[in-house]
Amino acid sequence: MFSLPELSYDHIEALAPFIGVGFLAQLVDGALGMAFGVITNTMLVSVLGIAPARASASVHLVETFTTAASGISHIYHRNVDWKLFARLVLPGMAGGIAGAYLLSNIDGSVARPFVMAYLSGIGVYLLWRAWRMDHGAEHKPARIIEPLGLAGGFLDAAGGGGWGPVVTSNLLVQGTEPRRTIGTVNTAEFFLTATISLTFVATLGLQAFTIAAIGLIIGGLLAAPLGALLVRRIPAKRLLTMVGIVLVATSIFSLWKALA
Repeated sequence: MFSLPELSYDHIEALAPFIGVGFLAQLVDGALGMAFGVITNTMLVSVLGIAPARASASVHLVETFTTAASGISHIYHRNVDWKLFARLVLPGMAGGIAGAYLLSNIDGSVARPFVMAYLSGIGVYLLWRAWRMDHGAEHKPARIIEPLGLAGGFLDAAGGGGWGPVVTSNLLVQGTEPRRTIGTVNTAEFFLTATISLTFVATLGLQAFTIAAIGLIIGGLLAAPLGALLVRRIPAKRLLTMVGIVLVATSIFSLWKALA
């Protein structure tokens, strides 16, 4: 007769740090539209010494679950612009397939320092915009969307994280409304991460995924509903400021790790 394996204290102790990281990373990602991949991938590669391709595969497997929960929460709270979603999702999936294939076959980290330096500059600009923003400032529809989705999907797969920092930040630079931008990018990310995960399975096999993914999934699922609630309640100016701070901090840290 089939029975589930016994869950021992050692198992719980081993999972606990990953549950905590997954919860924190998803709370930030759900509220600000970025940072889950950057936080978790950095920990897996830098702290645990997992190979970049395996780390990216694990992170995207986890994000398939967390972005589904986050997307449902954002839809429930009416944080999604469906026209923007439709223009982002297919280019993002195409870019994700290309990035996952590249990382599985060659070293795609060469361009990472340049991307991180660029994102640091974007973060500084967003902080400047938030500082100058009036309470009732008007927002503008984005003009550059499909190329942004393609680039964001590619960099997300090749770098183990980047969809939120690249897509959310650039849409905000174009003047879009923060709440709907964050909700839309988070919802579209589910389709991106599912596509990237399937590509990693096809190129690396199931052995690409690590046991850390279980803890990250648990923590991420617990935090997903909270992020969507926060983004609805936080004022636009404060959201923009928080996005800028997180983008600058994570980009500078990733740049330092890449050049070290």
